[in-house]
Order: sequence, then C-alpha cells, then structure tokens
Amino acid sequence: MRSDTAPTHSICVYCGSRNGANPAFRSAALELGECFARENWRLVYGAGDVGLMGEVARAAQAAGGKTFGVIPTHLLDREKGKRDLSRLVITENMHERKKVMFMNSDAIVVLPGGAGTLDEFFEVLTWRQIGLHDKPIFLLNTDNYWTPLTQLIDHVISGGFAEPSLRAAVGLVPDVPALATALQVALAARVPA
Repeated sequence: MRSDTAPTHSICVYCGSRNGANPAFRSAALELGECFARENWRLVYGAGDVGLMGEVARAAQAAGGKTFGVIPTHLLDREKGKRDLSRLVITENMHERKKVMFMNSDAIVVLPGGAGTLDEFFEVLTWRQIGLHDKPIFLLNTDNYWTPLTQLIDHVISGGFAEPSLRAAVGLVPDVPALATALQVALAARVPA
C-alpha cells in the first residue's frame, strides 16, 4: 500500500497484550497486519507495543499500512504505548478508549486474548444485540481458540437468554484469508451511515 493512499476502511482489532501459549496466535497477528496493509484497511487497536497488539501493528506498519492506536494514560507504561503510529490518541480511561476505537471503525475483528479482549467483544456484541450498531463482528478462530466462546453463546441462546440473532451477529472464521474475504463481503454490504 502506498503511504499517501487514504485507507478504504478502518477495522478495529481486539486482541491480547500477551502472545499466548500457541505460536499460531502470533503468526496470525502478523498475517493480519500484512493483510490490512495489502487491503488498504486502517488498523484501529489499543496502541500497545506488547503481545498480539504489538505484533499486528508492527506487521501492518512494516507492510506500509495505516495505524490508529488508542490507549488510556494508566496503560502507557504497562502496554508500552506505541508512539510511532499513523495516529495515537491517549484517553483518560478504558471506557473512553473503547468508545474512540469503536467510533473510528467500520468492523470489528477479535483475535485470541484474555479478559480485556472478552470485555471488548461482549460490549460491542451487546451494543449490536440492542440495535446500537450494525458493524460486522468477526472472531478469528486460530486453532479453534474461540470455539468454546461460540458454544457458550449457543448455550445462552438455548437457555432462553438471547435470540438466535445473537449468534448470527458474530462471524467465526478459521484463518486470515477467510477473514479477509468475509470482511470484503460484509463491508461491501454495509450501508454507509
């Protein structure tokens, strides 16, 4: 991607501030960063330079992609706030961080991660369930990491606590090529706000 080309879309990525135990998680993050640059999609993420966050951002940058990072002041040291991004926003707190990331994206992709990643995922899923947005949400299911989560969502539905539309709101994709295709289709189908 040429550095002077405006991105066609901005994709929010939620993922771990650690690399996780499986080397496939890091490989997928690197592949995703390269994919974003190739597709001319801007990476919107938590601005950390550690874990999968750092991997996806560095890969996007190395391939010439645009990066938009958002980090709260209290995590600048802990997550090693990445200051060489195309754009960096420093917020007062986590709530503001999540809002800025969401408002500046056209779709959401969730890579493997822990409690923070789950918090971010469930917040945007809940917002979608109650009609606050219609942005595509995809789980990158590297080595079936998110399979138990989708089973939990199915369990919530079968238990009568959600409509089947909740499960339909989440795309489960096995790898980055499948994700790229799914994003292309979903983004083309969205009606601009």
